[in-house]
Amino acid sequence: MKIIGLDVGEKTIGVAISDAFGWTAQGITTLRWEEGNYDDAVQKLTPYIKEHEVSKIVVGLPKNMNGTIGERGEASQTFAKHVGEQFQLEVELWDERLTTMAAERVLLDADMSKKKRKQVIDKMAAVMILQSYLDAKSR
Repeated sequence: MKIIGLDVGEKTIGVAISDAFGWTAQGITTLRWEEGNYDDAVQKLTPYIKEHEVSKIVVGLPKNMNGTIGERGEASQTFAKHVGEQFQLEVELWDERLTTMAAERVLLDADMSKKKRKQVIDKMAAVMILQSYLDAKSR
């Protein structure tokens, strides 16, 4: 069974999936959504959950640098609770501090144009969240 990783933003959800062994994360897509429209998010995630036979969901938890939970973190917690209930799957929140910045740096180093970076940044952040989770769990 595979694990899906999600980077949840106000307008987009980056999606990554693990391999069957839980060793590597691969980016799948970036979904557009309107924050708070959980039914729409669930509808858009359903094909990926089914196709990849997902057994667990990892949602990035954006903490403040001092470790506290701010408004974005609370939004991620609410999202995680909703998708967990809808899919009847275990959901784990994973500290995602600096993943979007790290993804941006990787894409800049790859000399990717601003337009292309914008299209893949959330998917890349989802990969980094999920890979970080997989690496920590394999130790």
